[in-house]
Formats: sequence, structure tokens, C-alpha cells
Amino acid sequence: HSWITLGLAVLVLAGTIAAAPFMKTNFLGDSGQNTFTVTQNLGPAASLDSEDAAAAQVEDALIGIEGIDTVQVSIGSSGSALRDAFSGGGAGITYSITTDTDADQVALRERVQTELTELDDVGEIAVAGSGGGFGSSDVEIDVTAPDRTTLEQATADVVTSLQGAESIGQVTSNLSASLPYIAVVVDRDAAAARGLSEVAVGALVSNTMQPQSIGTVEIDDSALTVYLAASASPGSLDDLRALEVPTAAGPVRLDEIATVEETEGPTSITTQRGQRTSRVTVTPSTDDLNAASAAVTAALADLDLPTGADAEVGGVISQQTDAFTQLGIALLAAILIVYIVMVATFKSLRQPLLLLVSVPFAATGAILLQIATGVPLGVASLIGVLMLIGIVVTNAIVLVDLVNQYREKGMSAHDATIAGSARRLRPILMTASATIFALTPMALGITGHGGFISQPLAIVVIGGLISSTVLTLVVLPTLYNLVEGATQRRAMRRSGAASETDRDGSSSHGTGGDAEPSDATDSAYEGLPRATPVQQSRRTRREHGDG
Repeated sequence: HSWITLGLAVLVLAGTIAAAPFMKTNFLGDSGQNTFTVTQNLGPAASLDSEDAAAAQVEDALIGIEGIDTVQVSIGSSGSALRDAFSGGGAGITYSITTDTDADQVALRERVQTELTELDDVGEIAVAGSGGGFGSSDVEIDVTAPDRTTLEQATADVVTSLQGAESIGQVTSNLSASLPYIAVVVDRDAAAARGLSEVAVGALVSNTMQPQSIGTVEIDDSALTVYLAASASPGSLDDLRALEVPTAAGPVRLDEIATVEETEGPTSITTQRGQRTSRVTVTPSTDDLNAASAAVTAALADLDLPTGADAEVGGVISQQTDAFTQLGIALLAAILIVYIVMVATFKSLRQPLLLLVSVPFAATGAILLQIATGVPLGVASLIGVLMLIGIVVTNAIVLVDLVNQYREKGMSAHDATIAGSARRLRPILMTASATIFALTPMALGITGHGGFISQPLAIVVIGGLISSTVLTLVVLPTLYNLVEGATQRRAMRRSGAASETDRDGSSSHGTGGDAEPSDATDSAYEGLPRATPVQQSRRTRREHGDG
């Protein structure tokens, strides 16, 4: 039933391909650490008292959540003393939270996000895991636009379209809020007519509004900086317009050479290649990055952005794509290296291809076990696939090597395959079982915080080893018997035709008598058990009649 066996094997591979879309995918997965951060933003103009009052409300809500041990609050700070030393602190409130080590960290963070969202008058709240940067699971969308108004509208449209979407949690943007400020726009023609430049007018206004450093003095071995301040700084918009600017023709009012008015603008501006940019950060509500990516892509496809604006998906999705591409190339290189080594070992180009049939069947168990356990496919899982290539091919090599030894001693391909498979069944099963049981603790996730890497790797290896071992012991001998048996039968037909030609030629030359067994036949059966010679005797019995 060789062809039936191969047909069933093809159906198994087809089912594996059909089951692949049901797998979850991620990048690195959650680290499981019992710390995370909550940030609260009341706006850039919030006072310290208002931030303190809002922080007390959030702090009380956090303490009341089961599973949270400690909450450390930093107001007017970024939460990092080193960062604050260089940046001078930051606006907003930061909560550093330590949780119970036995709690489900992902579920606890989702609960915190849900309960804090229900609070009123607390500003914008964002929950972030402890592993940011390279291990972050956030999807980032870069929005570009030619001007500030278009950028603000495009960013708001992107945030609105993503909020409430399936598989998407919180949505935030880094677009700075607009604050009021006084803009002084110099009329270049009017200033040039009075012998002034735009830079000179700007420096005069700046020196008037804030003290300027004019040098240092040494007092008691200490260097002190000396500042020069105007005797009377403008206290209102009208006072600034009436500011006297000295010129060659005499002092003139500032509003004669410049426009002074109150306007609004962002506290910071980010540009890329001459265009203003903002970043929208999307935190998935599930561990399936494929579902979150599909939701983001669908939302952006249905969004009608303003003219000149563009939105591009990045973040963990681009990191995952790059990592999967590189590991895919590594898998192909590993298969090629294994093939080259086997060609050198077996001195054949055909048999190593038969051995590599065990590699696709490793994917069957790996995919099915990941679907059954709900563990996503990530970088750690692909590293496990790399390990599988060497493990499953080893079992195939052990089997085929023994079959080749039997064939060298005169057995047919069919008999050698049956004998070799029977002899190698127990060692292959013992080797696979030992590896599976050794990886079981890792697959159960009892290895501590490193389980986010070790568990997917172990699950892939265990699943792939089970399927490849079972299918290799069935499919590989069948395929070997079909291919090598056909090759052997063709060789026997050619040798039979050649022998017939030789016998015809010998008869035509008058050569008679029985041919002696060839040395090739003797060497073919060397090492195999010899049959016991049949002992024959002949006895003649004669009967004598009477008389």
C-alpha cells in the first residue's frame, strides 16, 4: 500500500498548511515580570496641585485592585532620576507598580486598564509593560503631513478610527498639545528701511523679555554668573507692542516694524524629511499580533486622510517581519547545510532528498500543538524549528544508514527496508521520548520569568518531534522502498539483459558446460548467514525372489 501511504502523507501536509492561519503570532511575547508602569497626563498647563489631586484618585483605585503590592507615584517627573537630571523633569504623573509574582500579569494589566478608564477627570492614562523598546508589543503608526493643521486632523482621524476596534486596547499619540504664546513677526521691509534686520529685532525682544548672561565673577573661590535684566519688562501685550526699538533715525515702537499678536502652537515639533510627523501607539488587547495587525490595517484602509497626509504602520509589526524574514533565511541555510553534509556522507544526491522528507512533517506537530495550547508563534518558536531540522534528520539518517548496510550485504531494497525499520524502531522511539520528556518542564511554563522564551521553543520541538518521528517511521521507509526499489529493479533488468547477451555470445563460440559462480555474487552475500547444505544419500534396495 505504498501509494496509499504517500497519498495520506500528502493529505496530512495539506491539512498542516490549512491549519497554519489558525495559529496566533507575536514577536517575543510577554516577559511575565511583576512590574509595570502607568502614566497620567493632565495636559501641559496643569498645576502641581491639580496633578496631586488627580494622582490621589488614581492611586486609591490602584491600591484597591487585587494583585498589586506597591504603587510608587512621581509627579512632575518622568520616573527616572537619571533622565530627569538631563531633561529637567517632565510633565505628567508616573506610577511604578509592583504586583504579586503569582498573579497573571497580562490579565492584571488589562484589569488595571479597564478600571482606570472608568475614572472621571483624571486626564489621559496609559498602561505599559515593563519590557519596552525591542520587546514591546505596541503597534506604531507614523503619521506625516505638510503642515501643523493637517497633521493634527490626520492624527485625530487615525486615533478615532482605531478606538474601540476589535483586538485593540488603548490608543495614544505623541502629538503635543497646543499652548498660547505671543508671536512677533518682523516686517522685513519696514525693519530694513530703518536699518534693522530680522535677527536684530528678535535679539532685542529676547533680551528685553528675559535676563541675559554677560559674564562670570569669582567670589570666595566660587564662579558666579552675572545676568543683565531690563529695568522694566513688558507685562502685557500692549506694553510689548509699545516697546521702543532704537534705530539710526531714533527709537520707534515695535508694532511699527513687526506684528505682535497672541496665537497657539505645539510645545514641540517633530519633522522627518521636511514634513511634520506624529506617532500613534496602539496596544493590542490580545496576544495575537496577527489579529491586531489586521484590525489596524483594515481601519487605516477605510480611513480618508486629509490631502497630503499619510499613515504608515511600524513598531512591533515591522520588527516581527524583519525577524521572521531573517529566521526564514536561516532555516533555508540550515536545510542546505544538512543536505550537503548528507551528500558527503551517503555519496548520493537522491537519498539525502528522501531524508529531508521528515522536515515538513515536523511542522505538522508543531503547528497543531501550538494551536491546541494557544501559545503564539514568535521568534522563540522559530528558533525551536531550527533545532528541529537537526533532530528529525538525525532519526532519518540512523534508519537509512542501516538499510543501506543491509543492501550492501545483498538484501533487496524491500527486505532491507523492513529489516532496518524493525531494528531501528526502538532506538528512534527511545531517543525521541527522552528529548520530549526532557523538554516537558519548559513546555509547562514552570521555568520562571524566562518562560516567555523557553515555553514556545519547547512546545514547537515537542510537537514537531512527535509528528516527524511517527510519520518518518511510516513515510520514509515507504518512499525509500519505492525510489530505491525502482532503481534496483531497473538495474536488475539491465544486468539480466546483459547476461542474456553474454550467454548468447558464449553459445555461438561453442563454449559449453556449467558456468562457475562469479566472485561478484559471492561478495554480495558476504557477511549474511549461509544456508545449511542439504545432505543427500542414495540407497538401492533389491528384493530377491524364492529359489
